[in-house]
Amino acid sequence: MKQQMSLIFLILPFLVACEPGDDQQDRSASSTQEVSSSADEIAKLHILFEDYNEEFLELSPLNATFRGDYRYNDRLENTLTDEYYDKTRRFSSNYLDRINAMNPDLLQGQNLLSYQIFKRDRLQEIEAFENGLTRATNLLPVSQFFSTPNFFASLGSGKSLQPFRNTKDYDDWLKRLQGFYDWMDSAIINMRTGVQEGIVRPRIVMEKVLPQLQAHIVDDPTTSVYYTPINNFPDEINDEDRTRLTEAYKTAIVEHIVPAYQRLHDFIRDEYLAATRESVGLSALPHGRVWYEYLARNQTTTNLTPEVIHQIGLNEVERITGDMHEVMQQVSFKGSLQEFFEFLRTDDQFYYADPAQLMQGYEDLRGKINPQLEKIFDVKPQHDYVLKEVEPFRAPSAAAAFYQRGTVDGSRPGAFYVNTYEMKARPIYSMTALSLHEASPGHHFQLTIQQELEGLPAFRRFGGETAFAEGWGLYSEDLGEDMGLYDDPYQRFGKLAFEIWRANRLVVDTGMHYKGWTREQAIEFMLGNSPITETDAIAEVERYIVIPGQALAYKIGQLKLLELREHAREILGDAFDIREFHNQVLLDGAIPLDVLEKKINDWLASKSNQG
Repeated sequence: MKQQMSLIFLILPFLVACEPGDDQQDRSASSTQEVSSSADEIAKLHILFEDYNEEFLELSPLNATFRGDYRYNDRLENTLTDEYYDKTRRFSSNYLDRINAMNPDLLQGQNLLSYQIFKRDRLQEIEAFENGLTRATNLLPVSQFFSTPNFFASLGSGKSLQPFRNTKDYDDWLKRLQGFYDWMDSAIINMRTGVQEGIVRPRIVMEKVLPQLQAHIVDDPTTSVYYTPINNFPDEINDEDRTRLTEAYKTAIVEHIVPAYQRLHDFIRDEYLAATRESVGLSALPHGRVWYEYLARNQTTTNLTPEVIHQIGLNEVERITGDMHEVMQQVSFKGSLQEFFEFLRTDDQFYYADPAQLMQGYEDLRGKINPQLEKIFDVKPQHDYVLKEVEPFRAPSAAAAFYQRGTVDGSRPGAFYVNTYEMKARPIYSMTALSLHEASPGHHFQLTIQQELEGLPAFRRFGGETAFAEGWGLYSEDLGEDMGLYDDPYQRFGKLAFEIWRANRLVVDTGMHYKGWTREQAIEFMLGNSPITETDAIAEVERYIVIPGQALAYKIGQLKLLELREHAREILGDAFDIREFHNQVLLDGAIPLDVLEKKINDWLASKSNQG
């Protein structure tokens, strides 16, 4: 906008000074009109983005809470109803129509990039509506890895996204619970419809949902995770409100929360399990192959087919296995790779004895990593992250670690969650790579910087592409080499173990969802090609079963980032500065990989011209 206005100010003095003839006046007036039209188009574009953001947050109050916008903290949209489905389809269609009415020829720079990404996102949403995937997803609302019953319990604990700072926050939560009860009943209705249409979850994962739900079916309300905020009243809440809220929370737990979990639990146990399937792949469902092809494109932001991705995975497994053999030689291990894996799984030197040691180990790593970031980054997030343990009720089926972003103002910091369930599944040698991936310079670093980019529209600051975000996380593990963090060969092996894990994902995810692999085949492949424990292999495979396609994003994104970095190094030679490269990658947010590639190539062309 400022660039366009500057052009106008440059043109107008020129007109006065030259006193042009009629023809010159016509041409100058035309140029001024073009600049004015461009400025008008940019203004319309930003109004569109603002309208979209406001409507999106109202449609998705949890996303507003996630960002730290607490206007809708007393609401929960029931995303499983036909009414909500129709509303969101109209929402996507309306904004596709509005962006199509824009003239991209009048846009440039970040405005053009935002236009292109916004339009691409709306087209993908409409495609998912049209091919039936959005509706099918609504018929599969519950899983062991992630679903509203688990997530809502985390919110209700007072240790996650939902704030419990004052009386209003406590009352907002009671109101939001009303929407949760409706959602739980709609889940039963939709799962029954799924049974009728043959769109059901595999039995193996639904069996693991039952103990998760059972954990919230308590006799004593004070033992519920939903009672935790009552045990942690902030000082500013007075005695009268404390008494009122305590009774209200007990009533909500006894009369509504526990019965809602009981209804869903009993429905799954008594009715749904009998209708579940033995197959695990998406392709076993009606239209499943079409859905998976869409997810492969969507999650990788490429046109790579599942077959091609499967082969990329096999090639990467072979390459990384060669690097693992080098580490075996470094540590003078005598035996096969499988014997080395078994040694790493079973030897006590590679595991802490208790969760407190593991958490302290990650805290020590933070102190070791953060000072090294200066070597390879000019830009850093304004706020650091906090370490948290994964809650016991979801730990058995949760990943080894994950990141939850904070608010822009830092009032709720980003959180690096560490799973301390079954300590023999948490090897010390993988900690450096895991911290680099989930915290800094991985997800915490990239996502926090992204949401601090004030010049970008909200959908780019708080949204983004999985292939970029997860690709960056895996790429960050490689950056441990640049920061001198892999001097210990076992820590380097941990990095290779994580990398082959993500390569395995390409093989396993496409294998199950496109090539007809069984769960057992997938677990066997994971165990045969990485040192992870059987516990982790099972948890990961079952994660891929319920979120098909997401596992493809990591390795495809990482490979593209490494390819672009090496290309930049080749083009620029001695002038290559990794900090400058990282600025180019990070300062547009999580964009599609093809858009990133064009941006890097344009930057390199500009640098070459300057040289």
